[in-house]
Amino acid sequence: MGIDIDPVETVEELNEDSAKDARNERLNALIAITVAVLAVRRRGAREKRLAVVAASLVVLAVLFGLYRTWSGRAADRAGLALGNAIKIANAPVTTGTPPPGESGPTFPTERERAQRAVEEFRKVAAEHGDPHRELARYFAAANLLMVERDKGVAELEGLTRSGNDEVAARARFALAQAHEADQQYDQALALYNELLKDKNPVVPADTINFRIAAVHEREGRRDEAADILFRMVEEARKAKDKDGKPVPLSTTAREATTKLETLHPERYAQLTPEPSAAPGNSIQNMPF
Repeated sequence: MGIDIDPVETVEELNEDSAKDARNERLNALIAITVAVLAVRRRGAREKRLAVVAASLVVLAVLFGLYRTWSGRAADRAGLALGNAIKIANAPVTTGTPPPGESGPTFPTERERAQRAVEEFRKVAAEHGDPHRELARYFAAANLLMVERDKGVAELEGLTRSGNDEVAARARFALAQAHEADQQYDQALALYNELLKDKNPVVPADTINFRIAAVHEREGRRDEAADILFRMVEEARKAKDKDGKPVPLSTTAREATTKLETLHPERYAQLTPEPSAAPGNSIQNMPF
């Protein structure tokens, strides 16, 4: 007996899957944008220091590849709810007329936007299951740093014990950055070194080492910072792909190169010359 297939129904299913994939891709993009800008919003008397670590938060976007495995209507609803919360977290801050073409919400201050984002992310966490719940809790804690910093730190500390290993690692990294910004260097270094020991690392080692070097520099340990940066750049310049060709430097490696040149020109002069990049290779512009 043959299997009857309704071609109309099949096309509709494919179209529905395609639409869902498109929504997931859009949400992934929103998530990446959100994690990249969270740090620059955590400003106040102490929060302004967070600007020095903003660039490294781009790496958090790696976590959210898990959304490509979404299935079922419940997951789709959760994804849409999370996406809406992310849009609020990225809404424009303006005290006058909204920007041309802006139809979504706007806020008069970053603090008010962060407060509303916290509320929306908490709503997602309360109404939906994992993995959306844990991710929403993470975003809520990250935004809470700007509203009630001590509570945000406490929530991040709780998330370091999350049953979701990736969320736990991201929380440790964000918590380490918060300690670094508050000049609590011993606590920051303890968390960074803990992340380096992960058997299945979530945050790239180069990103962590770059932060460790930054902490050492602020502590006045210039030579130690330079040694870390030197090793990072040297390894990156000597790296080869499976065909034996030089691997283009990541953005982190390039930032380490620039930093080493200004921090310790003598060590910079000892670096292996940078290999020529392959024509048309765009990997150089990736964050890691």
